[in-house]
Amino acid sequence: MATEAAGQARPLWRRLGWPHSSSPLARLAPTFIALIVAVAAISIYNPLFLSGANMGRLATLSAIPVLLSVGATFVILMGSIDLSVQGVIALSATIAAMVLRFDPGPFGSVMAVLAAVFVGFATGAVSGLLHTLLRIPSFMVTLGMWFVSAGLATLLLGGGTIAVRNADIRTLIVTRILGLPLSVWITILIIALAALVQARTRFGRHVMAIGGNEAIAVMAGLPILRTRAMVFAIAGAFYGLAAALAVAQLGQGNVDIGEGRLFTTITAVVLGGTSLSGGVGGVLNSVLGVLLVTVLSNGMILLGVPPYLQQAVLGALIIIAVASSTARKREGICK
Repeated sequence: MATEAAGQARPLWRRLGWPHSSSPLARLAPTFIALIVAVAAISIYNPLFLSGANMGRLATLSAIPVLLSVGATFVILMGSIDLSVQGVIALSATIAAMVLRFDPGPFGSVMAVLAAVFVGFATGAVSGLLHTLLRIPSFMVTLGMWFVSAGLATLLLGGGTIAVRNADIRTLIVTRILGLPLSVWITILIIALAALVQARTRFGRHVMAIGGNEAIAVMAGLPILRTRAMVFAIAGAFYGLAAALAVAQLGQGNVDIGEGRLFTTITAVVLGGTSLSGGVGGVLNSVLGVLLVTVLSNGMILLGVPPYLQQAVLGALIIIAVASSTARKREGICK
């Protein structure tokens, strides 16, 4: 009787054999199901949604958010938060555009991408060092870095814009392989490498351990400070690469190039099932989260939903995702 009562007290999805909340499948499945449902529902109302042209557009639109979300995922997996996304994009894009202004050719384009990645890595490293050495909360350090980076970008540009529409960096967007821009294939490669690092390397395991329980990680002798600093630096490098793709996509560099990216990034990571408390989730979760946000945004545009309602829907989704994550965590603890 006691066993039967205990079984009935368990949540319905557990009694039906749904995987435990801490398993990778349990974290991926809800977002994947939501993505399939969203695609099906939007397609019913607007068949053009599944057209080849729109699918290619969705892939292109997802490239930059995916890079940003993958970088932020490592930070959130560690139990921290990075609010510097928009500022780092602005500064990295500004430096890339300035390099292209002097040399818009192939060599200059390669150097522009490398410069953007380096600037992102450097700003992330500064955030990480300030966070670890001075013990300043990550949200305060990265919020400050957002404004510092945006301020430097404004100073360098003088409030203007650098146009690079004729630069060879545009090849990343113009050149297509199997119908998709080169930037999308680069993003897919980055996703594979990031997922491999998270799942198969000592560094990835250290990040998960710190986010899961930092006290135990300290007792195990893990390099806490070094790992934390490196995670912020790597995240910054992702933001820098995303900035370079934004310059290639828009054909210009300016301070507002990252406008609205922070909200989309955090929303995608949370919708993907990565816990804000750290230790649960991963790169593939965030990729699914980005796809879900992109599909919903594109679908609402096709359905004629006003922009302010689109933001309201995404805001409601992130609240639901956080509430669901908290419920799954409680269920896992109770079990």
